[in-house]
Amino acid sequence: MSNTAKQSITYPMSDTDTHDSLSDDAIDVALMLLVKNGDHAAFEELVERHQNMIVGTVAKMLGNPSDAQDIAQQVFIRLWKSAPRYKRKAKFTTFLFTITRNLVFNESKKRSRRKTYSLEEREEENFSQIAADASRTPDAETLQTELQTAVDNAINALPEKQRMAVILRRYENMPYEEIADVLKTSVSAIKSHLFRARTDLRESLSHYLEE
Repeated sequence: MSNTAKQSITYPMSDTDTHDSLSDDAIDVALMLLVKNGDHAAFEELVERHQNMIVGTVAKMLGNPSDAQDIAQQVFIRLWKSAPRYKRKAKFTTFLFTITRNLVFNESKKRSRRKTYSLEEREEENFSQIAADASRTPDAETLQTELQTAVDNAINALPEKQRMAVILRRYENMPYEEIADVLKTSVSAIKSHLFRARTDLRESLSHYLEE
Protein backbone atom coordinates (compact mmCIF):
# COMPACT_ATOMS: atom_id res chain seq x y z
CA MET A 1 0.00 0.00 0.00
CA SER A 2 1.25 3.48 -0.79
CA ASN A 3 2.15 5.93 1.95
CA THR A 4 -0.54 8.25 0.61
CA ALA A 5 -3.19 5.59 1.13
CA LYS A 6 -1.99 4.86 4.63
CA GLN A 7 -1.98 8.53 5.57
CA SER A 8 -5.62 8.83 4.50
CA ILE A 9 -6.71 6.44 7.26
CA THR A 10 -7.61 7.97 10.62
CA TYR A 11 -8.61 5.98 13.68
CA PRO A 12 -11.39 7.10 16.03
CA MET A 13 -9.83 8.06 19.37
CA SER A 14 -10.93 9.67 22.60
CA ASP A 15 -9.30 12.83 23.96
CA THR A 16 -6.95 10.72 26.12
CA ASP A 17 -5.99 8.24 23.40
CA THR A 18 -2.96 8.28 21.16
CA HIS A 19 -2.45 6.11 18.10
CA ASP A 20 0.20 4.10 19.96
CA SER A 21 -2.18 3.43 22.86
CA LEU A 22 -4.79 1.77 20.66
CA SER A 23 -4.88 -2.01 20.94
CA ASP A 24 -4.41 -4.14 17.84
CA ASP A 25 -8.07 -5.13 18.04
CA ALA A 26 -9.21 -1.49 18.29
CA ILE A 27 -7.20 -0.67 15.15
CA ASP A 28 -8.61 -3.73 13.34
CA VAL A 29 -12.18 -2.84 14.26
CA ALA A 30 -11.67 0.81 13.24
CA LEU A 31 -10.30 -0.34 9.90
CA MET A 32 -13.16 -2.80 9.42
CA LEU A 33 -15.72 -0.07 10.07
CA LEU A 34 -14.04 1.97 7.35
CA VAL A 35 -14.13 -1.06 5.06
CA LYS A 36 -17.83 -1.34 5.83
CA ASN A 37 -18.19 2.05 4.17
CA GLY A 38 -16.24 0.93 1.11
CA ASP A 39 -12.77 2.20 2.06
CA HIS A 40 -10.30 0.28 -0.13
CA ALA A 41 -7.21 1.69 1.61
CA ALA A 42 -8.48 0.42 4.99
CA PHE A 43 -9.10 -2.99 3.45
CA GLU A 44 -5.56 -3.10 2.04
CA GLU A 45 -4.18 -2.31 5.48
CA LEU A 46 -6.23 -5.09 7.08
CA VAL A 47 -4.88 -7.52 4.49
CA GLU A 48 -1.30 -6.39 5.18
CA ARG A 49 -1.80 -6.76 8.93
CA HIS A 50 -3.18 -10.31 8.78
CA GLN A 51 -2.29 -12.04 5.51
CA ASN A 52 0.81 -13.83 6.83
CA MET A 53 -1.14 -15.16 9.82
CA ILE A 54 -3.98 -16.41 7.62
CA VAL A 55 -1.69 -17.95 4.99
CA GLY A 56 0.29 -19.73 7.72
CA THR A 57 -2.83 -21.07 9.42
CA VAL A 58 -4.34 -22.29 6.14
CA ALA A 59 -1.08 -23.99 5.16
CA LYS A 60 -0.89 -25.80 8.49
CA MET A 61 -4.54 -26.80 8.35
CA LEU A 62 -4.39 -28.21 4.82
CA GLY A 63 -0.84 -29.54 5.00
CA ASN A 64 -0.20 -28.04 1.58
CA PRO A 65 1.49 -24.61 1.51
CA SER A 66 1.10 -24.35 -2.27
CA ASP A 67 -2.69 -23.90 -1.94
CA ALA A 68 -2.56 -21.59 1.08
CA GLN A 69 -2.28 -18.36 -0.92
CA ASP A 70 -5.40 -19.16 -2.94
CA ILE A 71 -7.50 -20.05 0.10
CA ALA A 72 -6.21 -17.01 2.01
CA GLN A 73 -7.20 -14.82 -0.94
CA GLN A 74 -10.70 -16.29 -0.73
CA VAL A 75 -10.76 -15.45 3.01
CA PHE A 76 -10.12 -11.78 2.32
CA ILE A 77 -12.54 -11.69 -0.61
CA ARG A 78 -15.21 -13.02 1.73
CA LEU A 79 -14.14 -10.49 4.37
CA TRP A 80 -14.70 -7.68 1.86
CA LYS A 81 -18.08 -9.05 0.80
CA SER A 82 -19.23 -9.46 4.41
CA ALA A 83 -18.14 -5.95 5.42
CA PRO A 84 -21.54 -4.24 4.79
CA ARG A 85 -23.10 -6.59 7.39
CA TYR A 86 -20.23 -6.35 9.88
CA LYS A 87 -21.11 -5.68 13.52
CA ARG A 88 -18.62 -5.83 16.34
CA LYS A 89 -19.64 -8.82 18.44
CA ALA A 90 -16.19 -10.17 19.25
CA LYS A 91 -12.53 -9.49 18.49
CA PHE A 92 -11.84 -8.82 14.83
CA THR A 93 -9.47 -11.80 14.67
CA THR A 94 -12.31 -14.04 15.89
CA PHE A 95 -14.42 -12.78 12.98
CA LEU A 96 -11.54 -13.27 10.52
CA PHE A 97 -10.65 -16.76 11.76
CA THR A 98 -14.31 -17.79 11.65
CA ILE A 99 -14.29 -17.01 7.92
CA THR A 100 -11.01 -18.92 7.63
CA ARG A 101 -12.44 -21.90 9.52
CA ASN A 102 -15.44 -22.13 7.19
CA LEU A 103 -13.35 -22.04 4.03
CA VAL A 104 -10.72 -24.46 5.33
CA PHE A 105 -13.31 -26.96 6.58
CA ASN A 106 -15.11 -26.79 3.22
CA GLU A 107 -11.84 -27.36 1.38
CA SER A 108 -11.00 -30.29 3.68
CA LYS A 109 -14.36 -31.91 2.88
CA LYS A 110 -13.74 -31.52 -0.85
CA ARG A 111 -10.31 -33.10 -0.53
CA SER A 112 -11.70 -35.91 1.61
CA ARG A 113 -14.22 -36.74 -1.12
CA ARG A 114 -11.61 -36.62 -3.87
CA LYS A 115 -9.04 -38.61 -1.87
CA THR A 116 -6.42 -37.85 -4.48
CA TYR A 117 -3.55 -37.51 -2.03
CA SER A 118 -4.03 -39.51 1.14
CA LEU A 119 -2.17 -39.25 4.41
CA GLU A 120 -0.83 -42.75 3.80
CA GLU A 121 0.67 -41.61 0.47
CA ARG A 122 2.30 -38.62 2.13
CA GLU A 123 3.76 -40.82 4.86
CA GLU A 124 5.05 -43.25 2.24
CA GLU A 125 6.74 -40.41 0.35
CA ASN A 126 8.30 -39.09 3.55
CA PHE A 127 9.57 -42.57 4.41
CA SER A 128 11.01 -42.98 0.93
CA GLN A 129 12.78 -39.65 1.20
CA ILE A 130 14.26 -40.56 4.59
CA ALA A 131 15.34 -43.98 3.25
CA ALA A 132 17.00 -42.32 0.25
CA ASP A 133 18.99 -40.09 2.58
CA ALA A 134 19.89 -42.85 5.04
CA SER A 135 23.39 -43.23 3.66
CA ARG A 136 24.22 -39.66 4.62
CA THR A 137 25.16 -38.69 8.15
CA PRO A 138 22.37 -36.39 9.32
CA ASP A 139 23.42 -33.05 10.71
CA ALA A 140 21.50 -30.98 13.23
CA GLU A 141 19.68 -29.04 10.52
CA THR A 142 18.57 -32.23 8.76
CA LEU A 143 17.30 -33.73 12.02
CA GLN A 144 15.42 -30.53 12.83
CA THR A 145 13.82 -30.54 9.38
CA GLU A 146 12.84 -34.18 9.77
CA LEU A 147 11.35 -33.49 13.20
CA GLN A 148 9.38 -30.49 11.90
CA THR A 149 8.03 -32.61 9.05
CA ALA A 150 6.99 -35.29 11.54
CA VAL A 151 5.26 -32.68 13.73
CA ASP A 152 3.45 -31.19 10.72
CA ASN A 153 2.30 -34.63 9.56
CA ALA A 154 1.13 -35.56 13.06
CA ILE A 155 -0.87 -32.33 13.38
CA ASN A 156 -2.32 -32.83 9.89
CA ALA A 157 -3.53 -36.31 10.90
CA LEU A 158 -5.69 -34.89 13.71
CA PRO A 159 -9.45 -34.41 13.27
CA GLU A 160 -10.05 -30.94 11.83
CA LYS A 161 -11.44 -29.31 14.99
CA GLN A 162 -8.57 -30.66 17.08
CA ARG A 163 -6.15 -29.59 14.37
CA MET A 164 -7.44 -26.03 14.26
CA ALA A 165 -7.50 -25.78 18.06
CA VAL A 166 -3.86 -26.89 18.21
CA ILE A 167 -2.79 -24.50 15.43
CA LEU A 168 -4.56 -21.49 16.94
CA ARG A 169 -3.20 -22.26 20.40
CA ARG A 170 0.33 -23.33 19.44
CA TYR A 171 1.13 -20.97 16.59
CA GLU A 172 -1.17 -17.98 17.18
CA ASN A 173 -1.13 -18.14 21.00
CA MET A 174 -4.88 -17.58 20.96
CA PRO A 175 -6.72 -17.77 24.30
CA TYR A 176 -9.16 -20.61 24.93
CA GLU A 177 -12.14 -18.25 24.87
CA GLU A 178 -11.36 -16.95 21.39
CA ILE A 179 -10.67 -20.44 20.03
CA ALA A 180 -14.05 -21.49 21.41
CA ASP A 181 -15.71 -18.57 19.60
CA VAL A 182 -13.98 -19.44 16.33
CA LEU A 183 -15.00 -23.12 16.56
CA LYS A 184 -18.50 -22.33 17.89
CA THR A 185 -18.12 -24.41 21.03
CA SER A 186 -17.37 -24.11 24.74
CA VAL A 187 -14.07 -23.46 26.50
CA SER A 188 -14.33 -26.87 28.18
CA ALA A 189 -14.76 -28.52 24.75
CA ILE A 190 -11.66 -26.71 23.48
CA LYS A 191 -9.64 -27.91 26.46
CA SER A 192 -10.90 -31.43 25.76
CA HIS A 193 -9.93 -31.12 22.06
CA LEU A 194 -6.45 -29.94 23.03
CA PHE A 195 -5.99 -32.69 25.62
CA ARG A 196 -6.92 -35.41 23.12
CA ALA A 197 -4.80 -33.79 20.42
CA ARG A 198 -1.74 -33.60 22.67
CA THR A 199 -2.21 -37.23 23.66
CA ASP A 200 -2.37 -38.28 20.00
CA LEU A 201 0.64 -36.11 19.12
CA ARG A 202 2.73 -37.60 21.91
CA GLU A 203 1.88 -41.07 20.63
CA SER A 204 2.61 -40.15 17.00
CA LEU A 205 5.91 -38.50 17.91
CA SER A 206 6.99 -41.02 20.58
CA HIS A 207 9.89 -42.17 18.40
CA TYR A 208 11.35 -38.67 18.43
CA LEU A 209 10.55 -38.01 22.08
CA GLU A 210 12.44 -41.13 23.12
CA GLU A 211 15.62 -40.09 21.31
